Amino acid sequence: MKTCIIILSFMAGIFFGKSQQLVYKPINPAFGGDTFNYQWLLSSANAQNQFAEKKDYSSLLNNMNSLDSFTQSLNRQILSELSRKLFEDQFGSGQSIKPGNYLFGSLYLQITTTNQGLLINILDTSTGDQSEIVIPK
Repeated sequence: MKTCIIILSFMAGIFFGKSQQLVYKPINPAFGGDTFNYQWLLSSANAQNQFAEKKDYSSLLNNMNSLDSFTQSLNRQILSELSRKLFEDQFGSGQSIKPGNYLFGSLYLQITTTNQGLLINILDTSTGDQSEIVIPK
């Protein structure tokens, strides 16, 4: 009798039970989720980040006073003007850069034309540092 009741209740559950369709809705806004989840996801990720480095930028501002800032700005302007004058003396004003080898103090410039454009190799003879610049056609 117990087995009949169990079987009947199981059969009734199958016939009268309701189901629904499963629908996936993403949470992350990058994958189609609700855009209001962005802040929550970002704050959650930042809270879990164990490798975040706390940077204190206030010390950078406190170390430099107005006089130091002005001095650095003036030095940059003088060096910029000096390099412009040297460049103009070497290549002439209004002319394009001609291929060749040039020496500016400890900087050795090798300028060649390639299919890609103008190739400038810069070698600092005092440190051995090299740099390459391509100016497209």
